[in-house]
Amino acid sequence: MIRLVLAGLWVCILTAGTSYAVAYWKENGSLLPAKDEYLDGLQYQKTRALSVPMVENGGVQGYIVARFVYTVEARTMHQLTVPPEPFVVDEAFRRIYADDRLDFRKLARYDLSILTAAIKQRVNERMQADIVQDVLVEDFNFVSKDEFQQKP
Repeated sequence: MIRLVLAGLWVCILTAGTSYAVAYWKENGSLLPAKDEYLDGLQYQKTRALSVPMVENGGVQGYIVARFVYTVEARTMHQLTVPPEPFVVDEAFRRIYADDRLDFRKLARYDLSILTAAIKQRVNERMQADIVQDVLVEDFNFVSKDEFQQKP
């Protein structure tokens, strides 16, 4: 009986000592060297796919389906209170929808560099800082109204 009590007491002391040691270790730091708070360099952020209706002759003829990738400095990205993605998506939608030079039947002739430069410029103006470093096109296709309504 005494052995059982001593074994229980030993387990309690061991548990209390271990808990104290772990708490002390967490409070005073770990054995690993301290690392930078944020990694330096650029982060690539993808936008969600957006579908922009193409209206011609009073009706929707189809949709431009586009996805963009934008780059932001990692340190800046972690300091932002509002992420830039909604601004990038909004500006892309506005530019594509309102662009009279865009012929959705001949997308190969459309100059995407003008589009991406305009998106970058407007997003940075709206955020009142040079947040977005570059805007890249991941996907840019036209899908006719009939193809869009078909379910795979």
